Parts: sequence; C-alpha cells; structure tokens
Amino acid sequence: MFRILTQFRNLATISLICLILGWSLPAQADVKIDPQLEQQVLEIIRKHPEIILDSVETYQERQQQKLQQSRQEFINNFQANPQAIIDDSPTIGANKSKTVLIEFSDFECPYCAEANKTLKGLLAKYPGKFTLVYKHFPLYQIHDQALPAATAAWAAHQQGKFWEYHNTLFANQKQLGETLYLDTAKKLKLNLTKFNSDRKLANNSIGKDLLLAQKLGLGGTPSFIITSPNFSGPVKLTDIEKILQGKQ
Repeated sequence: MFRILTQFRNLATISLICLILGWSLPAQADVKIDPQLEQQVLEIIRKHPEIILDSVETYQERQQQKLQQSRQEFINNFQANPQAIIDDSPTIGANKSKTVLIEFSDFECPYCAEANKTLKGLLAKYPGKFTLVYKHFPLYQIHDQALPAATAAWAAHQQGKFWEYHNTLFANQKQLGETLYLDTAKKLKLNLTKFNSDRKLANNSIGKDLLLAQKLGLGGTPSFIITSPNFSGPVKLTDIEKILQGKQ
C-alpha cells in the first residue's frame, strides 16, 4: 500500500481536481486515464484523504521557495544596478541616491491615494535622501479605471509631466474617467495629439511592470521595495521613515 500511495500521490491530486471541475479540460488536451487506475486512485483518496493535504502543502512550499528565490534575485540585481531596475519608470526625489524606493501602485486604489500623501510628506521632509520610483500595478480585475488611468499617466510621462498628472489623478480619484484624463492633459498643456497616440502605446510598458509585480508575488497595492545602505527588501509604508532615518 505504501508503494501505491507514493506512486500515485500527485496523480491523486490531479484526479480529484479533474473530478471537481467535471473533467473540464480543453478539448485539444485529449487526456485519457485508465478506468482501473482511476478507481484505484479514488479508493486511495477515500481511505487516505491526507494525501491531498500533503500534496497541496508540498506544492505550496515549493511555490514559496521559488518566490523567495525570485525576490532575492531581484533584490540582488536591484542593489547591484538600480538603474536597470528603474529603467524608464518615472522617478522623483534625489538623483542617483543610495536609497531607492519602488512603489507599485494603482490610481483607483484608495490605499494608494493615502500612501501618496505619506510619500509626498517624506519627499518634503527628507529632500535628497531617497529616490522614489513609480511602477504601474493597475488592479484592472476589480478597478475598471485602473488601466485607463495608468495609460493616461504613462502618456503624460512621455511629455515629462508624469508626477503632475499622477498627483491630479489621486486628488480626483472619484472622478477617474475620460473627461478627467483629457481635462488634466489640457491643464498641463500637453500635446493632445501625442497624448492620445501615446495612450495606445502604453500597454507594453505597463505590462512589464505587471509582470514584475507578479514575479515578486505582490498581492496588492500599494506595495513597496527599497534598497538602502541599512536595509533592502519589501517594506511596509509605516517603516519607510525608520529606514530613511537609519533606524532599521
């Protein structure tokens, strides 16, 4: 029995999942499972349901290890060559500072709007102390204006007006929509033809930021990662000032 349990551990998990989903596999998959083997596996599951839990726990542990490795690799690269990580993302604050803070943010996220107030305060309180980098992380699955707002801000960045545009979006978060995007572009005296054209080109750059957020396993917005002489890694908004003061 032990041999069978070991042999079919992963298969048991797959079989149970398939049954739960009603065998809803793509038609092109053409998956065939031997009926006798299937019955053996199901019988094992009935007698030893802990197999599923063990398999899930093992999978989760492996995924967590991969995530930790991916994050550490990113941190190492971030420390070694911050500019490569910053790339063409908008920045504000000190130029070539030893402390660089990356913010992953969503213009429709209310917590991001509050975080923006805190970050503006820190930039004013610690001038020349750190560089703030903005990475787009629009949660378009739950915020219908997150992606349109991100594309508009990206287009403003192409004309050197990202932070002014960014601040206006957060200050008028409840009015996010096409009227606000165009009115803000006009108030900032952007070239509207270029602005509208650039909005159509924004998805590739925003997609890179989204992929980076996914690679780092970021679960929501705002999320922060910092590299500094005294600390490097993911950081909570409430701990940023301590790092800037060299207390962490």
